[in-house]
Amino acid sequence: MSKEHVGPAGAPDQYDGDPSRTQREHAGEALTDARGYPGFIAIGLSFVLLGLFLVALGGGFEGWATIAGIAFVIMMIGGVVYVLFEYRRVRKLNIRQGRPDMEGH
Repeated sequence: MSKEHVGPAGAPDQYDGDPSRTQREHAGEALTDARGYPGFIAIGLSFVLLGLFLVALGGGFEGWATIAGIAFVIMMIGGVVYVLFEYRRVRKLNIRQGRPDMEGH
């Protein structure tokens, strides 16, 4: 996705990223592709559940600790699996479009 950019002479030209700091044209694709957000949110919430688990365990609330621990494991595995499936989808799309593979990236 290119943005309008003003060139050195003041004339508009196409902005194609920052080649001095990026190695490939799709650097940061995980953040720009909104389809991966649910997985990242699930992973973030799993860390909140881990904190709840530790607090409940330290406070002696075994029932709440069990619930939070199980929810943590489910949320973490679900988030990681979602992100991996999304990564595979983007990788297959890149292969179909003839882009170089992501190895060494």
